[in-house]
Amino acid sequence: MVTESHSLTGTDDPSLGPPPGCPAHGKGPGGLRRLYGPEAEDLGAVYEKLRAEHGAVAPALLHEDVPIWVVLGHGENMHMVRTPSQYSRDTRLWTALQDGTVKPDHPLMPIIAWQPICCHAEGDEHLRLRGAVTSAMSTIDHRGIRRHINRATQHLVNKFCEEGRADLVAQFAEHLPMAVMCEIFGMPDEYSDRIVHAARDMLKGTETAIASNAYIMDVLTRLTVRRRAEPKGDFTSRLINDPAQLNDEEVAQHLRVVLIVAYEATANLLANVLRVVLTDPGFRAQLNGGQMTVPQAVEQSLWDEPPFSTILPYVAKQETELGGRRIRKGDGLILGMEPGNVDPRVRPDLKANMQGNRSHLAFSGGPHECPGQDIGRAIADVGVDALLTRLPDVQLDCEEHELRWRASISNRHLVELPVRFAPKPQQDVMARPAYAVPSQNPSDWQVSRPQPQTAAPEPVAPAPAQAPTPEPAPRPGVFRRLQRWWRGM
Repeated sequence: MVTESHSLTGTDDPSLGPPPGCPAHGKGPGGLRRLYGPEAEDLGAVYEKLRAEHGAVAPALLHEDVPIWVVLGHGENMHMVRTPSQYSRDTRLWTALQDGTVKPDHPLMPIIAWQPICCHAEGDEHLRLRGAVTSAMSTIDHRGIRRHINRATQHLVNKFCEEGRADLVAQFAEHLPMAVMCEIFGMPDEYSDRIVHAARDMLKGTETAIASNAYIMDVLTRLTVRRRAEPKGDFTSRLINDPAQLNDEEVAQHLRVVLIVAYEATANLLANVLRVVLTDPGFRAQLNGGQMTVPQAVEQSLWDEPPFSTILPYVAKQETELGGRRIRKGDGLILGMEPGNVDPRVRPDLKANMQGNRSHLAFSGGPHECPGQDIGRAIADVGVDALLTRLPDVQLDCEEHELRWRASISNRHLVELPVRFAPKPQQDVMARPAYAVPSQNPSDWQVSRPQPQTAAPEPVAPAPAQAPTPEPAPRPGVFRRLQRWWRGM
């Protein structure tokens, strides 16, 4: 049954607002819930209130009380992203932009504004631009990238391993994705604290965000010109030389989109996985006991805490129906990855194990599904495994309730993740890692099966008579080669 839609325009009548003292006081025009401001500090709770009040598709208000639909249902989100004949990412079709409801200085304009990139393109133009990006992605040497991820992880850990303390957000999660993406793009020399800071700053909406974006674009434009003149085997050269014949502006803009989306999503994913490992004894026990692998842990995190909470806007190309609501032509809709992932119709028990299930919304879907998701997964898989192998005794260095997040309608970013561990010596980043046999202390990290030591072990006292005889060390061969392949060695 299709219900009448809430009007997403004409809600400025003060008589529609709740009277003082009413439980609904504090809502926006028309009694609609705001997705910003003091009432929306916990957007997850707001989404659940909207679900209880309206079902799978709910009316709400963006910043400056711009009306929009929030798609909360898993199936409804999948239908929207998979039906380009009815829903578009071309924001120029959005009535709120056409009639001036969304003003040029709207705080979400950097997200909303149309750009000549595949994310906003339709039809043949989308096929041309998206095809070039996908084709360039397909040429990436994933085995070589896994080796680089491992080396980059060792390099980052070397910077703090002797201290015995670190912030795994500022010193690890915010750096590893940028180091890897700079390598993929063919600009390893550009990786620095400055480009990491600029990538973080431009997403915060600060006073310096425009300058940070200009710096990123300058780096990528110079790279484009350089590779146009001297192509190599990197992602940038492949994008330039694709049969789609992207011009320099198109190349630089697509490099920016891939860089920033991959960076922010993977930084959040790394921080989320590490936080759960450090704060959830049951989660860590499953990894220690072999009931869960790191890739499965990453997939569980993509269900529970998708790196991006929402994507906006999609726009209805014609009058249609979604989740029992009548959607008018030109209405804007929010792709709700976070609320869709906890839709009780697909996850009645949020504590249920989702290992191996990739039907989450973390990477969107349909024509605009993230083309670089396997790179993001590889960075998280290899990076988390390598970090925790180097620091098997790592522990959270604060109370869990003291952790802080920086939240927006787009995502929820952990501010810091302070940890402590026994100081460790630096390691040659080019050497194959040597794995010591892990202790039986339940707090120690055991994500990989023990491997034979490469150096002669220290003498140990004889084991008590009642102790079980240890298993013989595995013989070199297929097993070791498989593990080396998994670690990118």
